[in-house]
Formats: sequence, C-alpha cells, structure tokens
Amino acid sequence: MKSIFNYKNIKKGDTMKTYKNEFVDFMIESDVLKFGEFTLKSGRKSPFFMNAGAYVTGSQLKKLGEYYAMAIHEHYGDDFDVLFGPAYKGIPLGVATVIAFYNLYGKEIRYCSNRKEEKDHGDVGILLGSKIKDGDRVVIIEDVTTSGKSIEETFPIIQAQGNVEIIGLMVSLNRMEKGLTSDKTAIDEIKEKYGFDANAIVSMDEVVEYLTKEGRLDHETKERIDEYYKEYGAKE
Repeated sequence: MKSIFNYKNIKKGDTMKTYKNEFVDFMIESDVLKFGEFTLKSGRKSPFFMNAGAYVTGSQLKKLGEYYAMAIHEHYGDDFDVLFGPAYKGIPLGVATVIAFYNLYGKEIRYCSNRKEEKDHGDVGILLGSKIKDGDRVVIIEDVTTSGKSIEETFPIIQAQGNVEIIGLMVSLNRMEKGLTSDKTAIDEIKEKYGFDANAIVSMDEVVEYLTKEGRLDHETKERIDEYYKEYGAKE
C-alpha cells in the first residue's frame, strides 16, 4: 500500500477520498475488517466484523494514528488542546494520533486518558498523560462506538476537570446500524444526548461503495450486507 504521505500534488478533495479508501484497504490488510458470518454481542448475525484489537505492530499503529489524525483534522481542524482516549483501547490510539498530528500538521496536541481505578500514590488521580484544565478544548478518540456506553463513563470524567469544551468524537468505523433501543446510530444518539459532534474515519456505506466499485466485494456478500441493513440499518 502506498504511503499516505504521497499527497503533496493531490487536490484536497482527492486527498480526503484517497485516505478513506486507503483506510479501508488498511483495515482489511490488517485483518481488522472481515466479511463472513459473525454473531455480535447484541445477538445479531452480521456479515462483517471489525476488531480494532488486531492492530498490534509498530507500523500498523503508525499508520492508524495517521488516518485518525487526517480525519480529525478534516472534521475539527487543529483548534483543540487535548486528545482524550478512554481506557483501554483509547490509550494507544491517543498516543499514536498525537504523534501523527504533530508529524502531519506541526501542532502539539496533548494526550490524556483515564485509569479504570483511581491511583492514590505517586502520579495520583484518575488521569494518565496530560492533565485537563480550564479552557481546554478536547477531542475524544475511540475505536468504534456501538452503544455509547463508554461515552457515558468518559463524559463526566472530562467535565469534572473544570470548564472544558468537548468539541467532538472520532471513531474509526461507523457501522451505520440502529442501536438496541432506537432507530438511530450510536453516533447520532451521542450527538443528540451530549451536544457535541461525532464522526468516523469511514462509514460502512463508504466501505461497501469503495469495495464494490473496485470489484472486491462478491455478489453474495453484497447481498447479505444489503439484507442486514434492510433489517438493522439506522434511519437518517
């Protein structure tokens, strides 16, 4: 796969499209995005599955941070101070992305995460990395949001640090399916409940569109995905 730094002579719109397509390839090559038949925690039988825990090597984390950085920059620019990655998966995501953000855009963004249990000695408190202070603008980073449960835990932790503005959430994949209790996606539910923006590097419809156009999604798999979304697709 070509380096994502080969963009100097590409127009901005093409760059955005290219990084999304490259990210789809990257997920598949990293064995993170799979097609088949999978039973989700919800009990749904899904024709695809994403496991962000499969990013395990240095080169994979480097590239992953770069894709997140480009998506965050596209949606939120660089007018923010802290990237917050909820424990545990959000910790390496946050670290990789702030490094990539500096390398790509020359902007120092502080990384912060939470501990599952508050530490009462040494580096005390609930936070890892940078402290969050009054006036900070924060972007939250996660692998995927299916129910919004982690935001329920993360939101009060960030708010408790002072007069802080959460400007957005970035996840890697928007599954584009309704939740267990509503016809809206978890991303849309978060926007409505908490009042800040939420986006993904790619959505599942972008994944399907790209792979279909490239002739890399067989007819049977495409049909199973279409049927899945007829039943579980979220209402816009």
